[in-house]
Amino acid sequence: MATPPPKPWPVGLVERPEPLVGRILAPNPSPYTFTGTQTYIVGTEGEVAVIDPGPNDAAHIDAILAATGDDRVVAIMCTHTHRDHSPAAAPLSELTGAPVVGCAPLVLETDLPRADEAFDPTYAPDRVLEDGEAMTGRGWTLRAVHTPGHTSNHLCFALEETGALFTGDHVMGWSTSVVIPPDGDMGDYMKSLDRLYQREDRVYYSAHGEPITRPRQLVRGMIGHRRQRENQILRHLGDGPLALPDFVPLMYKGLDPRLDKAAQMSVHAHLIDLERRGLVARSGETWQTI
Repeated sequence: MATPPPKPWPVGLVERPEPLVGRILAPNPSPYTFTGTQTYIVGTEGEVAVIDPGPNDAAHIDAILAATGDDRVVAIMCTHTHRDHSPAAAPLSELTGAPVVGCAPLVLETDLPRADEAFDPTYAPDRVLEDGEAMTGRGWTLRAVHTPGHTSNHLCFALEETGALFTGDHVMGWSTSVVIPPDGDMGDYMKSLDRLYQREDRVYYSAHGEPITRPRQLVRGMIGHRRQRENQILRHLGDGPLALPDFVPLMYKGLDPRLDKAAQMSVHAHLIDLERRGLVARSGETWQTI
């Protein structure tokens, strides 16, 4: 987990990591969003797409409109429907006339406490992109890559002209992704990581953190990190049954207390995956090896 850079952060300003890509930081920093959600604008020849429009914040929407200028917004694309990613889609669509395109709608009804952003109930796409389908504009093609795990509806978008991949929250430039059951699925997340590792993308642009210029190296490290967490869980359970809260002080030394719930949910996701694989079992509130 990276330490946030010193302020001032470039909130509302357009940064251009490459000619076809602009980036605008939303004013929603938190322990789960780093310095905030990054909205991307793809295209420079009169037709642009907006990726992850972010929270429904008037100043952020104004910044997006200022950045698009005279260019026509032909698509508003969402990687998934957490509330820091998609709520600005509806008002931005009303203002520009652009369709909302991308992930499927998903609203999780649960009484469980969440450690990340809850789902956006306002998200209503005009078109859901299936794996491999594309949106095109003048000079650009964005192809959907289905990457469930962080959420079941998560998509990445590959910019075919430059080899860039917009990874939403699946792979981030500052921290590993939070995987929270029941919708978040560790088994799916690992399969999606492996899928990205098999690709040859040049750079990742995530919704939080800096561009990832060695993507396969990072993904390989993330897969190794998750396997290490699995081994930790199995090792600690080898000493006897444990309840979910017991794992955090054993596995996460010096953890920011604000991230305790996220750590518990990550362990829970691993335990569910290990249970499916026949390696652990639960008995009431405790878990044990088989």
